[in-house]
Amino acid sequence: MRLADQLELTILMPCLNEAETLAICIAKAQGFLQASGITGEVLIADNGSTDGSQAIAAAAGAIVVPIAQRGYGAALAGGIEAARGRYIIMGDADDSYDFSSLDGFVAQLRDGADLVMGNRFAGGIAQGAMPWHHRYIGNPVLSALGRRFFHTPINDFHCGLRGISRDAIVQLNLRTTGMEFASEMVVKATLARLDVREVPTALARDGRSRPPHLRSFRDGWRHLRFLLLFSPRWLFLYPGIALLWIGLIVGFILLPGPARIGSVSFDVHTFLVAALCVIVGLQSISFAVIGRRFASRYGFIPRSGHYDRLLEALTLERILLVAVLLMLAGIVALFWGVGEWAARDFGPLNPSRTMRPVILALTALVSGFQLMMSGFMSSMINIPIAERRVADAPPSDDPMHRRRELDRT
Repeated sequence: MRLADQLELTILMPCLNEAETLAICIAKAQGFLQASGITGEVLIADNGSTDGSQAIAAAAGAIVVPIAQRGYGAALAGGIEAARGRYIIMGDADDSYDFSSLDGFVAQLRDGADLVMGNRFAGGIAQGAMPWHHRYIGNPVLSALGRRFFHTPINDFHCGLRGISRDAIVQLNLRTTGMEFASEMVVKATLARLDVREVPTALARDGRSRPPHLRSFRDGWRHLRFLLLFSPRWLFLYPGIALLWIGLIVGFILLPGPARIGSVSFDVHTFLVAALCVIVGLQSISFAVIGRRFASRYGFIPRSGHYDRLLEALTLERILLVAVLLMLAGIVALFWGVGEWAARDFGPLNPSRTMRPVILALTALVSGFQLMMSGFMSSMINIPIAERRVADAPPSDDPMHRRRELDRT
């Protein structure tokens, strides 16, 4: 894009069969540009409408950009790519947001904000504008999880009206194509330490007569899944640490023999459950390390000095040393158990006494094997990737080779 072609503001609306409300939204957006004196454009990212929305938008003076890939995120990503504005304010084309009142967003963007989110709970939600399970369960819960996982200041993760600095949003390399695009934008902006702010936004009733594209449980799960996948700590590390400590504490208490609390007796069966907690907890922690290394290596999560130092300390050799020691300890304990059995001429044994070393042995063996495999997997992810072109080699017909050549350019 040439600098001379750049405008100050693009008002972007994703569109999929919005013929009933599209012209109203465009008129409000154009009215805002004229009243405020901002040089801008109204851009419609059409996602394959079949109700004539494209013709309506063009007749209303908006720019229509066809987006072939289906999905809310795909439409917005295509619209962002086509936008000429230094700032972009995006909102749904269902007339639930007032495009004639965007002053708060523009003021924050001009003040240096990279992402400005609307907050419907602070700005007011009209009667019937939001289903009760969205208003009191879905949005509050998912927004609270987002704040807990990523320490973001945003209180309304899924507001459809938001303003962005085009340069800032492009560098985030947003990838999702569905409704979770809304969460990805907030999460990545927060992790990248961009200037993220919030302004009150009013939400009106949807102006369409048909049901919305949003599917509550499907799209809610997609948002939750995204939040978990982008936070290996909450998905793997913290549950793994909790299970590991529970298993170790209970195991140490029951290792000498049965324990009793009041009228309840805990014996070898509880000891077995504690061993399983240790195994699952250790595996979960290993997944956290592998997930963090993969995510930071390939740019899904920004690098962190604290975690990078920890990951550098967890070399393959150190992990293998711990794994071998655990497996040796397990083998020794297993032989001890077989020796106890042999001392009784391989006859009946006291399960409460002899099962403990066997459980301990197998736990150590399995944990050591898991650590060894996790260490190799983590090291595979950490292998440097550097392609070297053979001098004077003829161009390849392999499509993957051509894709790599395009990526380098």
